Amino acid sequence: MVANRGALALVLLLALVGVAYVLRWWWLERARSQAGQNRRPRASDLVVGFITNFFDTLGIGSFAPATAWFKLRARMPDEQIPGTLNCGQALPTMAQALIFIATVTVDLTTLVSMVAAAVLGAWLGVGLVSKLSRRAIQLGMGAALLVAALLFLAKNLHWMPGGGNALGLTGPVLVFAVVTNALLGALMMLGVGLYAPCLILVSLLGMSPLAAFPIMMGSCGLLMPVGGARFIRTGRYNFSAALGLALGGIPGVLLAAYVVKSLPLYWLYWLVVIVVLYAAIQMLNSARRSKQA
Repeated sequence: MVANRGALALVLLLALVGVAYVLRWWWLERARSQAGQNRRPRASDLVVGFITNFFDTLGIGSFAPATAWFKLRARMPDEQIPGTLNCGQALPTMAQALIFIATVTVDLTTLVSMVAAAVLGAWLGVGLVSKLSRRAIQLGMGAALLVAALLFLAKNLHWMPGGGNALGLTGPVLVFAVVTNALLGALMMLGVGLYAPCLILVSLLGMSPLAAFPIMMGSCGLLMPVGGARFIRTGRYNFSAALGLALGGIPGVLLAAYVVKSLPLYWLYWLVVIVVLYAAIQMLNSARRSKQA
C-alpha cells in the first residue's frame, strides 16, 4: 500500500511514463522495421535480462553485469551498449521503482527532488553521449566499469559506510545530494550504473540504506525512459537485445521482489568484481586499438 499521497502521485507518474515509453518505442521501431528482418531477441538476451534485473532488485545493479556480458560476447558494437542498456532496462527498473516507492517510507521532498535532478541530468547527458565517437564511449565505459569494480570491491571489504537512520535530508545537505544525483543521472547515459554510488551517497549523508532503494530506483525508473527515448530516436542501440532485456527483466524483478526478497550474495559480489574488471580491461584495450587504427 502506498505510504502517502505524494508517493501515490509519483507512482501514477511512473505508470504514465511507462505507458508513454512503450507506445513511443513501438511507434518509432514500427516505422524502422523492414520486411523479413529478424528483430527477435536471442534467448541469451532474455536470460541476461532476467538474471541482471533479478539481482538488480536485490541491490547489485544491472548495468555493469550486462555490459560485461555484451562486451565479452561481442553482442553489438561498443557504441551501442549505453543505448541498449538504457532502452532495455528501463521497464524492469520502472517496475522496481513502483514496488519500492509504494512500500518503503522516505521523505517526499528528498525523494522527489533527487529523482527530478537525476532525470534532468540524464536528459542533458544523453544528448552528449549519443554524439560521442566509438573510442570515446569505449574509454568512458572502460573507466565506468573500473569504478564499478572498485565499488563492488569496497562493498565486499566493508569499506562502504553503514548509513544512519534518517529518512530524509534538509538544507545544504539536500542541495548537495540533489546536485550529485543529477551528475549520476548524466553518467547513467554512458552506462554508469546509479545504484552503488547513490547508495554510498545517501549512506554518507546519514540516511538509512533502505531509504536509498526508492530514491535510486525512482531516479532510474524515470530517467531511463527519458534517456532511452532519445536513444531510440537516434537509433544508436541494439533493438533485439534491448527488447530481450525488457521482456526477460520484468519477471526477474517480480520474482526477486515478491518471492525471494533476499539472498546471501557474498560470493556473487566477488564474481561480479572479477567479470566487470575483466570487461573494463577489454573495453579499454578496444579503445587503445581504435586509437592505433
